[in-house]
Amino acid sequence: MTPWHWQRTATPCRIRAAWFALALVAVLYCVHRFSGPSPLETNLLALLPATEANPVAEKAVDQLANALGDRTVFLVSSSDADHAKAAARRFGATLKESGAFASVTADLPPFDMAQIGALYTPYRFGLMTRDDRDALAHASDGDQSLRNALMQRVYNPVRGPLATQLADDPFGWLEHWLSDLPLATSNLDLDDNLLVAHRGDMTSVLVVTTLNGSAYESRVQRAVLTATAQAEASLHAAWPDATVARAGAVFYAESARRASEREVHLIGIASACGIALLMMWVFRSPRLLLLGFLSTALGIAGALSVTMAVFGKLHLLTLVFGASLIGEAVDYSIQYFVVYLGAPRDWDAQHGARSVRPALAVALATSLLGYAILAWAPFPALKQIACFAMTGICVAFASVMSLLPAMLPKGPRGPKGPKSTQRRAFARAAVLLTHWQRAIGAKRPWLVAVVIVVVCAPGWLLLTSDDDIHLLIQRDPALVAQENQVRDAVGIDNTAQFFVVQGASPESVLQRAEALGDKLDALPGDQSVDGWRSITQFVPSQKRQSDVHALLAQHVFDHPDSLRATLLQTGFRDDVARAWIDSFARNDTPPLTVERWLATPWSRPFAHLWLGAVEAKGARAYAAIVMPRRVTPSNLPALIATAHAMEGVAFVDKAASVSKLFGEYRLDSAMWLGGALLLVLVLMIARYSLRGGVATTLPVLLAIGVTLAAFGYARVPVNLFNCLALMLVIGVGANYAVFLREGWLRAGADIGAVWTGVLLSAATTLLSFGMLGISAMPALKSFGATLTLGILIAVLLAPMGMPAELPKEGRKHA
Repeated sequence: MTPWHWQRTATPCRIRAAWFALALVAVLYCVHRFSGPSPLETNLLALLPATEANPVAEKAVDQLANALGDRTVFLVSSSDADHAKAAARRFGATLKESGAFASVTADLPPFDMAQIGALYTPYRFGLMTRDDRDALAHASDGDQSLRNALMQRVYNPVRGPLATQLADDPFGWLEHWLSDLPLATSNLDLDDNLLVAHRGDMTSVLVVTTLNGSAYESRVQRAVLTATAQAEASLHAAWPDATVARAGAVFYAESARRASEREVHLIGIASACGIALLMMWVFRSPRLLLLGFLSTALGIAGALSVTMAVFGKLHLLTLVFGASLIGEAVDYSIQYFVVYLGAPRDWDAQHGARSVRPALAVALATSLLGYAILAWAPFPALKQIACFAMTGICVAFASVMSLLPAMLPKGPRGPKGPKSTQRRAFARAAVLLTHWQRAIGAKRPWLVAVVIVVVCAPGWLLLTSDDDIHLLIQRDPALVAQENQVRDAVGIDNTAQFFVVQGASPESVLQRAEALGDKLDALPGDQSVDGWRSITQFVPSQKRQSDVHALLAQHVFDHPDSLRATLLQTGFRDDVARAWIDSFARNDTPPLTVERWLATPWSRPFAHLWLGAVEAKGARAYAAIVMPRRVTPSNLPALIATAHAMEGVAFVDKAASVSKLFGEYRLDSAMWLGGALLLVLVLMIARYSLRGGVATTLPVLLAIGVTLAAFGYARVPVNLFNCLALMLVIGVGANYAVFLREGWLRAGADIGAVWTGVLLSAATTLLSFGMLGISAMPALKSFGATLTLGILIAVLLAPMGMPAELPKEGRKHA
């Protein structure tokens, strides 16, 4: 049984009951989802598509985001060092008492640096810095060079925190290697068990926390913000001169969630109020107003429930865009009310639904076409928006076709009162339409089209583009400033651009990472990266360890008696010298491995450098990350070229990859746009014949052209989101010419009422989508500006699609 057959046979009571049941299920599901862990997706990276050709690179991006996402960093600063330290301790204690964090570290726990030396001492004959290797390999006077190195080691009073025992490391090669470990590459010093940075007369103390859950959960965000506010208030009460800067994904996620909720409320309330006023002004009926919003509410509830069921999470972008869907979803009920108000008292509700069904069906098809193209784009957020919108307008359409006839079984009441006022308004609208249609339509539509093209052509030539990733993500400037303050004080590594090194085994990965490090060190001048961080700085490859062992065997332990004499001459006891020489001879310790290093507690801050086993092209592989400390426009080409020249090495720049993808799909969108226009034209020709189909499609085609020309004249760069919004201009803007043509051809239709309904539909859509222009998110702002201008032009040019000569029964009020 088809839905329409069921509609004809079902009673109004049964239809209302069925819709009530569906609405109840949708609402209860939404309440269930929002009553538990928040379904809102506040992870901005989740909005982005997979941009790397290598899936291992995508995993590296995710692993870095996860490694840093559960940490928050606070920087407590004051011009008085004692105040800064005391304030940091109070701040950390307050955070710990709040229970909002899994851990809070202000005072560092006791740590025996000897643990690091203890790990590496058994492997000391395979560990040597590059400088020591080069000095040993190129020494021309072997014994004398060894003697000088030994004397410098014995009589050097300056020893670092990772000093080794003379008996285990007579020449200091292990100590040199330990000193090169990237354990203290930040700008912080250990002072009074606190990590302190001194900048001018300002002293800053670091407080590090880990979250009690995901940074993207609303519960965690609220707890962290509350605890931070309380800690800051406590700190300022005792030390007014102290300031706190913060950095962490949780703050950006909370800021994005709060901004989106604010925009949802603003756009939703403003749109609803504006639409209500417009509908009351035109229809003068609270009943029709409530029924129109009922249909829209059903669409929104259905869209929410289906989207969350399909995707699991609801992106902030979808939520904000969904608030603007009110204006489009209410269009179907507006067109139904126009037919209803022009009907006699004894009208047949089912006949009324059938009379408006062709226009609404064609409008629905064009709208679905526009959103279907959004669903094809590779952006998770756009796919979700498309699902939300397609579900919402389908439910709204179905409710207008079945529920509204059941709610309005009888025609409008008597001929006087508000209805006569509407008739006068409809008559004035018919006169206005007649004059406007004669000006741009009738027998001159092609002349008007040519004039518009001539005026727009220079604007098209002025078009430029901008594919920056920041079109999608707008971060809170205050948080960015605080994060930069933390980075400047601490010296945090660059985490946005890095190399991924891949190989068939851990050993091949380590060897390639070492080769990459050598190439990075060799970059000259402006191409230099000022150092890098890699797993190989903690765990050399087995080949490197074997090479060091061979180097020692050739240049140091090749003459054991001479080496022993050198040691004795500098004051070593004979048993100590003999024990060290014998330990090399009988050294059977296997090489140091990544697994052995990862088993130590102090390796955790650097564990993200090792990706471990990964799946690559269906085969098991291993991968690691190499992070350059400085990436600039001047050295970026050299870094990319270095990666291309090495097997198993890829340079990852997520922002640049997304921007590149934006550009590629912006160019592809021209084909999508042409294909969508062709499909709309075919649909219109199938409905209205060749001449009528072309005339009905012409307004939306010209609307797209005028919109693009306006961007060119205004020197506004075009981006992917402008192009995708043009798809919706096709889907939504084509509806107005369809509504007009269907109403004009409908027997006995009041053309003034039809034109009023078209203008009202356009006004509600413009009001909703136009509100996107106030969004803080540039992508939505681009959507809003493009849709507003495109739809405005489409509705103004819609009369071009009307027939020049009409049947008499279709010219009421004309």
